[in-house]
Amino acid sequence: MAKYNQGRQSILFPNAPTITAWASVAGKKESEGPLGAYFDRTSQDTYWGEKSWEKAECHMQKTALSLLLHKAGKSMEDLDLVCSGDLLNQCISSSFALRNLNIPALGLYGACSTMAESLLVASMAVSGGFADHVVAMTSSHFAASERQYRFPLGYGGQRSPTAQWTVTGAGGLLLCPSGTGPRVEAATMGTIVDLGITDPGNMGAAMAPAAVSTIQAHLEDLGRSPEDYDLIVTGDLGKLGMDIVADRFARMGAPLGQRYCDCGVLIFDREAQDVHAGGSGCGCSAVVLCGYLLEHLRQGHYKRILFCGTGALLSPTSTQQGESIPGVCHALSITTERR
Repeated sequence: MAKYNQGRQSILFPNAPTITAWASVAGKKESEGPLGAYFDRTSQDTYWGEKSWEKAECHMQKTALSLLLHKAGKSMEDLDLVCSGDLLNQCISSSFALRNLNIPALGLYGACSTMAESLLVASMAVSGGFADHVVAMTSSHFAASERQYRFPLGYGGQRSPTAQWTVTGAGGLLLCPSGTGPRVEAATMGTIVDLGITDPGNMGAAMAPAAVSTIQAHLEDLGRSPEDYDLIVTGDLGKLGMDIVADRFARMGAPLGQRYCDCGVLIFDREAQDVHAGGSGCGCSAVVLCGYLLEHLRQGHYKRILFCGTGALLSPTSTQQGESIPGVCHALSITTERR
């Protein structure tokens, strides 16, 4: 019988793992946004010195991992496991970044929820006593994602007002059984929710129902209310998806209020940077978490946040066949408080 499950979907970790270090790298547009000062490294070159955008994304993951290990005072040999994934076919950015490094690896795919999914799996491994040093990381690249999911950039297709801008960035963090830093105290695994949205240019609306479902399940499973968190932040719903979530909770009589925001809204200045509905991509929630959010926890601005990674589980083939877009959301309670 499962000992640590809470309700239908949630886990209360018996030995809450500690996030001992984190690192983030980002592109030019991201560095020009409101959170630019929180990234460890940025580049004005979309290729990051490589020959293709796909290689550039791989380079970003390797850079994030190297920075993370340097900040943690660890080496590759110290790592027991890396949990990572990305948006490209067969998660090539993650697997190519780790090839020949002799580090045990689990490749994960949760679309833009991958940072939350990798953190959830890593937390289970550390809390369960299966590993002592586990990295959770992910990445995305605007141009590589456009090439795979939509049209080549040279096509010059017009973007709809509901469209989001895929973040160029990579983020990673190190989980350990103990140490200083925020702890992952609980998690809620999301179900796959599909309310029939078929427009790949409106992923905020496609993912919002999954975010509502998971946040509601988290609060019910753990007997909590929105007021138990200093911040509830979804992954990359953008402004439209964020408004849908806020409206839904208000209608349920549990308004999230000013404590609710979205990584896709935080990372860009929507008025000045022409990103339409906001940011998206695996790298969106990754660099916001592994820069802005964890730094605010470390500095004491927040004591407990609910980090809810959201993902649109579509593929180019499913879109071409007229399929609707399923969404998923995984939530993690991260706190600086000690029990």
